[in-house]
Amino acid sequence: MALQSMTGFSRQEGTSGRYRWTWELRSVNGKGLDLRLRLPQGFERLEPVVRSTIAGHIGRGNLQVNLSVQVSEERVEAVVNHAALAAIMGLREQLKDVLDPAPLNINSLLSLRGIVDFKESGESPEELAALDKDIVCGLESAAAGIARMRETEGAKLAEILLSQVRQVEALVDVIESDPSRSPAEIRSKLVAQIDSLMEMAGGLDRERLHSEVALMATKADIREEIDRLKAHVSAARELLSKGGPVGRKLDFLAQEFNRESNTVCSKSNSVAVTAAGIELKVIVDQFREQVQNLE
Repeated sequence: MALQSMTGFSRQEGTSGRYRWTWELRSVNGKGLDLRLRLPQGFERLEPVVRSTIAGHIGRGNLQVNLSVQVSEERVEAVVNHAALAAIMGLREQLKDVLDPAPLNINSLLSLRGIVDFKESGESPEELAALDKDIVCGLESAAAGIARMRETEGAKLAEILLSQVRQVEALVDVIESDPSRSPAEIRSKLVAQIDSLMEMAGGLDRERLHSEVALMATKADIREEIDRLKAHVSAARELLSKGGPVGRKLDFLAQEFNRESNTVCSKSNSVAVTAAGIELKVIVDQFREQVQNLE
């Protein structure tokens, strides 16, 4: 399953009967799937199917979903007020001896207020069903389009992240192979520190000296941190090759990378290890920034 970025855009338009519709979908980073719909008045009925359609293609991100609908031609019908017309005809009959007995024509009827009203005619239930179907089909295409764009961006992000993982691995190798980590070098530094302690406190008892030496040895040992960093590198590679919605897991790994990097820097007894640890922190920060864009 491909990785998906959470950034994307899609546009789909089409016609149905006398209507022209356009879908626009935009997505950015988000902690979950947050849909913000803008549907024209009268099309709120589509909201449930819009949400389910988007959820079928997108798992995470803030999405702005806009639908615009225009009518390409007016459809007007005349509505006769039969009650008013009957009243007029009755009045004419009552006044036939007073008024001109000539029959009423259409112009006369149209001039009478309230007899005939003109309004835009609506669609039949069948036409509305066809319109909804066409619009939803357009949404399906738009959702598939933004998913494809997010996958394309996700593939590019995967390349960047894998490159950063390789940099992390190389820096871990540098730290692991640094001469300061050799037993002889550690022993030499411990001896120097012990001598310094003895000079400062000639009366230091053996138990106190033993605990100080043990503390120094513990601080000098970064074997566990190196092993955990290597394990995180392997886990990151596995997640990136697996694909799918792994953004949260990679974000957790980025935090763990950062934690171990901080520990390496705090335990370092070498300028070279400290420099590599600082560079490692920079790469990890860049890795975490990129991970924020992944679903």
